[in-house]
Amino acid sequence: MRRGLLLLAALCGPAAAADVASDPHLPMLPRTAAEAARVADVTGPTRDFATPEPFEARPGGAASVRATGTADAFSLPSGNMDFERQMAFRLGNGLFRKLWVAAPASTRASDGLGPLHNARACQSCHIKDGRGHPPAGPGDDALSMVLRLAVPGGDAPAIAGYIATLPDPVYGRQLQDAAAPGLVPEGQIAIAWTDVPVALADGTVVTLRAPTAAAADLAQGPLADGARLSPRVAPQMIGLGLLEAIPAADILAGADENDADGDGISGRPNIVWSAEHGRPMLGRFGHKAGAASLREQSAAAFSVDMGLSTALHPAPWGDCTPAQTACRAGPHGQEPGIRDGLEVDGESLDLVTFYARNLAVPERRGAGDPLVLRGKALFYDIGCTGCHTPKFVTARLAGQPEQSFQLIWPYTDLLLHDMGEGLADQFPEARATGREWRTPPLWGIGLTEQVTGTAAFLHDGRARNLLEAVLWHGGEGQAARDRVIALPANDRAALLAFLGSL
Repeated sequence: MRRGLLLLAALCGPAAAADVASDPHLPMLPRTAAEAARVADVTGPTRDFATPEPFEARPGGAASVRATGTADAFSLPSGNMDFERQMAFRLGNGLFRKLWVAAPASTRASDGLGPLHNARACQSCHIKDGRGHPPAGPGDDALSMVLRLAVPGGDAPAIAGYIATLPDPVYGRQLQDAAAPGLVPEGQIAIAWTDVPVALADGTVVTLRAPTAAAADLAQGPLADGARLSPRVAPQMIGLGLLEAIPAADILAGADENDADGDGISGRPNIVWSAEHGRPMLGRFGHKAGAASLREQSAAAFSVDMGLSTALHPAPWGDCTPAQTACRAGPHGQEPGIRDGLEVDGESLDLVTFYARNLAVPERRGAGDPLVLRGKALFYDIGCTGCHTPKFVTARLAGQPEQSFQLIWPYTDLLLHDMGEGLADQFPEARATGREWRTPPLWGIGLTEQVTGTAAFLHDGRARNLLEAVLWHGGEGQAARDRVIALPANDRAALLAFLGSL
């Protein structure tokens, strides 16, 4: 805890440090000294790869579910959820899948979409609660991919290293490629691909594909000079509540911003400004850890992706800028005195947040298979655990029994890492630079294609399989990537078998 507080004091001042580490969004109960010692013991790295570790087959702890062979593997409630709370989960699922319509409409509880938007439902981007993907070709749309926009400038909160940006003065924070009747979409995402061959030590050649993203068919003229673009596919939704329940101090304890141990890995936290709590907080969610809590992440998606107002983003026009007068003047679904006067009222936002918090992590498949265990040993030897921290123990939480005090295996440190120029988007987000990305969790990664029908990995979906995803690692991941390139084919197969078992 002390290491975390010292780091926070350097980033946002001593007065705010304790506030950030206190996790104000969580009903957290303090750990006893005995619990802290036990947590340190069970989360330490293993040295035995002959058999699975205790409880390793249940990566979400008691909240894990058995979901082999089903396309709904990412859409199940926490395995330890009681029957009464499952009703709230189902209501949240209904809102997550709900198709919103433009106002005015006879379905008053479902109107207010847009006027400019990217999708009509959360589920449209998070396909079966799994990953999105880039357009597969001319006949495919970009429904599960968005194009983030920013220009340099603006004011930054009192957080060391915070990189201020502004929305594009016309198109805002994101390019909306759909519109309500009577309006024209802002434009479309255009992706061009370039082949990048990579030769492995055994003579195998893997052809990667490098994307170049552009904004096409712009309805209101060009983007601003210096505008930066970042294509992002929707991330998978499983285990988010468990990630939220990891104490901030435990995450900060893994940070090594100046690479003091000399291992070439310098993970650092993204500290973001929380509009909900009015203070700096540890960023956990999104490709660059730009959101502190699931409620804030959900509210931002309602606003920017669908143009729906919430208490955290009350503007009824979503991402429409002052330059887009027709959008701001268009009809909306806010009705004073009804549903908090907002298009998504507080109860609905809470239900969607509850749903997202309780999407269960599937149990492992074949954790004890000899090939998988061999791949696990290689995963450690290669150095992958320098960023993909295998396990944590969540906090004791009042009112959140599903996430409370669980041993979990997400394989992420939730920190930012410089991943090299090959993955760079030059798009800053809070403290994250244009070369930095949050370590993505690996749990459930082997079920991606089973759930969505498409394998697409990394922030923009460029990797079509797990080997391609590894071969894109640069920067802090370069040494591990080079070790993978040097592996003989049988060891490479074992490593991929381990990843596929997660």
